[in-house]
Amino acid sequence: MMRGAIRALVPVVLTTAALAGCSSTGDGTETGKNGDTAPPRAAETTGAGKGRTLGSPGSGCELPVTFGLAADWKPQAVTVEPGSDLAELAEQGPVTMVCEIDAKPAGNIGYIRVWQGKESGDDPAVTLKAFVADEPGAGKAVYTQVKAGALAATEVAYTVDGELLDEPKKERAFAVATPDGPLVVHLGGLDSDEHEAMLPAYELARRTLKLG
Repeated sequence: MMRGAIRALVPVVLTTAALAGCSSTGDGTETGKNGDTAPPRAAETTGAGKGRTLGSPGSGCELPVTFGLAADWKPQAVTVEPGSDLAELAEQGPVTMVCEIDAKPAGNIGYIRVWQGKESGDDPAVTLKAFVADEPGAGKAVYTQVKAGALAATEVAYTVDGELLDEPKKERAFAVATPDGPLVVHLGGLDSDEHEAMLPAYELARRTLKLG
């Protein structure tokens, strides 16, 4: 079964069990383009009540950044054990999953996932394009320059298609540079309807992001 389809449709099983060394959690071709057209935005972000700040020690996931966590979303740190079965599911492009934030307690099916790369001088756009390029079935990618808090960021809106999906589903991510390496914050979802319902939580994270 394709890696992208597995991650999209049954992520909780794999991130909590099959990654063996994780405390939580192909060769796709990028078809996106750079341009002036911004990805569609969530009309409002007021629907995601801020629960607490994620990223600091004791917050559930210790990160090089902090951001507002939507109410009832449940974070769990991800630690990958090298060589564990299916550990490649916790790697995409140049980054590795370090935090998974579950929307189920808030009533949705999906995750915000945080991915971190090793320290490098790469522009966030380079990191993000490599991330999307490594997503099987990714297409229709549109990149734009945005702000994540006060930080310069690159954002992408794209779709993912696959044999286990009835239709392409929406995905979104943004990338920033930090002193500890590039960071990607990604929002998926079971389908496009779930994705749209979770956008306020994603927008809250992007709007409130700060270096830790």
